[in-house]
Amino acid sequence: MNKIFLLASAIILMSAISNCSKKSHPSAANSPAGKPAEAVTVKKATVKTAVPKVIVVNDVVAKRSVDGRYYYDLEGHRYWRNNRDGKYYLYHKGIFDNEDFNPPVKQ
Repeated sequence: MNKIFLLASAIILMSAISNCSKKSHPSAANSPAGKPAEAVTVKKATVKTAVPKVIVVNDVVAKRSVDGRYYYDLEGHRYWRNNRDGKYYLYHKGIFDNEDFNPPVKQ
């Protein structure tokens, strides 16, 4: 008698666990008016961090370009070294027109 009771309770327990699976989806017959349930899309919030205009980097970790300028890449943005104050500035159009960003001339 105990074996039959254990077997029956095991079958009921296994069916209850399989019905609660995340892989099971309600059929169209279970939804209102027999229509298939619409999928719900959830948009994830993306947090964008502010990009600093000026950073301070040790020249040991910075890389050197072919023409002798120091640069540093941070999160997809390139910063170039200012020879006057030693800080790295975010690249913008016309940055190399400024004499402070040009490499020192060797004589």
